[in-house]
Amino acid sequence: MVEVQPTRMELIKLRRRIRMAVRGHALLKMKRDGLIMEFRELLEEAKIAIQKMVDNYSKAQQKLLIAMAVDGFPALRSIALSCCQISPSFTVKRKSIMGVVVPVIKREKVARRAIEKPYGILSTSVRVDEAVTAYEELIDSILEVAEIETTIRKLLEEIERTKRRVNALEYRVIPRMNELARFIAFKLEEMDRENIIRLKKLKMKKAKG
Repeated sequence: MVEVQPTRMELIKLRRRIRMAVRGHALLKMKRDGLIMEFRELLEEAKIAIQKMVDNYSKAQQKLLIAMAVDGFPALRSIALSCCQISPSFTVKRKSIMGVVVPVIKREKVARRAIEKPYGILSTSVRVDEAVTAYEELIDSILEVAEIETTIRKLLEEIERTKRRVNALEYRVIPRMNELARFIAFKLEEMDRENIIRLKKLKMKKAKG
């Protein structure tokens, strides 16, 4: 137990600290519960986004196989090389979820209209255009999943940190302070009893004298 002076002032200060710790514990529990709710909502978003990504991948593979079968690999290779020169354009901003700063990806969609394609659409077939569009949509869905997964990871880290702080207050800090407060209160009562006995003895001596 921490060495403290068993004084009334020390007891008052300690009880004030206990009240602050209890309030802090309640606020941290609210934060933890709020983060868990956000986490569950994001999990549902992630499931939808991942399923969309899987569907887009299957669609892109199917479109690619059809284009390769009909138009041939050389035609697709030249288109792929021209598309590789275009990189997704995005900026990363920040937002706060229950005090947790998470990234928000502001991006332009990779999927473009036919007129915006980085190759001559008149020299390609509809099958090739559909394959290119399918892969552009796949890239968009991959970026969406990446953003959600990053946010989920950061929320999980903060949930674990908050849980540790809640548990530390609930099972160590507050019980120890309560125990110390009881110890000081006991010592003060003991001192009061000793003072009362001492005063009684003094009165008895005076009465005899």
